[in-house]
Amino acid sequence: MSKNIFLSPGQGAQYIGMGSTLAQNFEPAKKMLEYADEILGFSISKIMKEGPEEVLKSTDNTQPALFVTSMMVMELLISEGITCDMVAGHSLGEYSAICAAGGISFEDGLRLVRKRGELMAAAGTRSPGKMAAIVGAEDSVVEALCEEASIKGIVIPANFNCPGQVVASGSVEGINALVELCELKAIKVVVLPVSGAFHSPLMQFAVEGLVEAISTVKFSDLKYPLIANVTAEPVIDGSLLPDLLARQIISPVRWGASMQKAISLGVSSGVEVGAGKVLMGLMRKIDRNIKIVPVENIADLAPLKG
Repeated sequence: MSKNIFLSPGQGAQYIGMGSTLAQNFEPAKKMLEYADEILGFSISKIMKEGPEEVLKSTDNTQPALFVTSMMVMELLISEGITCDMVAGHSLGEYSAICAAGGISFEDGLRLVRKRGELMAAAGTRSPGKMAAIVGAEDSVVEALCEEASIKGIVIPANFNCPGQVVASGSVEGINALVELCELKAIKVVVLPVSGAFHSPLMQFAVEGLVEAISTVKFSDLKYPLIANVTAEPVIDGSLLPDLLARQIISPVRWGASMQKAISLGVSSGVEVGAGKVLMGLMRKIDRNIKIVPVENIADLAPLKG
């Protein structure tokens, strides 16, 4: 039997105006956005709608903004009776996926991602780092390049996104050395506009605070299996989630392997729940036979009703 997966995007999917159209046309989304402002104690809705871009792309704002957008879209999907058999989320998106599967409340999820963003921003200031996408090379080639570059500084593969796309993360010196190596070998490399070395040991400073924040949250067993970033394996047991989320911040996101696992468990279709179409694009490179429909507004539901 074919199965449907809900996918939640992570950082990089944000843009000024996200969630605005849905909030205008779908009352529950508008109320959720107002409630998010109340929970956070400042207007995330204003930042989402108006920016400026520098403020929105600061990770302590990006993370709650993307989480809220995904959960607004979840409300829409629920209202239309559109369901899933499993969930997954890319990095930050894993929190949205867990919330969508009933593992944490909206309030706890929102507070957690705001805290995660603050901690990651602080870790980025304390241990400056960079990230770079390596395009068109095998995973093993990227791993070897990272190892070679690591004589200059910390550098590790941080996101195994899909065949031919790996994001490396590390110190400024480590990433600079990696970029030089890639250019010498005529391998395409793009330095990403991020404020820290996410999913690397340089985020270690954020772990203790995140573990503390997570310890205050009640986690429940999931209604649908989550394919976890860290293990690329399904999990339902709520008691396992705190450890997976704490490890995730300093561990590679195994997105390609996670999607292959979902496919092996019967997934043949999915919905990208929230801002952008990044995960749809990655799935096309993982398996073109799996159709992902990005949903951000009411009009996007049409392909799901056919």
